Amino acid sequence: MSDKALICKECGKEFIFTEGEQAFYKEKGFENEPQRCPDCRKAKKHQNTSNRNYK
Repeated sequence: MSDKALICKECGKEFIFTEGEQAFYKEKGFENEPQRCPDCRKAKKHQNTSNRNYK
């Protein structure tokens, strides 16, 4: 297994899906690779958390 270059579906930037991240995903049983870069994942998570606080 080696690092993979992926393209973020949110911002279009290339990011690296490292060997360690791939092993973590496999260990957790995740079948899909990440679709967003770390920055967009963090922003999306923050947005979802903020939306929950307003309900």
